[in-house]
Amino acid sequence: MQVSKEEILHIANLAMLNLEENEIEKYRENLVDILNFSETIKNAPTENLDITIGANEAKNIFRKDEVKKFEDTASLLQNAPTQDQNMFKIPKVIQ
Repeated sequence: MQVSKEEILHIANLAMLNLEENEIEKYRENLVDILNFSETIKNAPTENLDITIGANEAKNIFRKDEVKKFEDTASLLQNAPTQDQNMFKIPKVIQ
């Protein structure tokens, strides 16, 4: 596929890129490579392939949400700079 200098300048303008004159040819070659590769992918043989949704069969494993009483709150709070009623006390963040 061919891409003209004018098309590159138009795309650069849409993307708000300020291309130097010596960059235009490099961008044109890169865009041609990308478009040719997409054409190769488009023409790849896909008959007789299994349908694949994901790369592996991993699934989300959810645990049951259960409230559990933690017995050793003192060890949890030992590193708290300040505490109040067995909770971390932090500075107010909403004004």
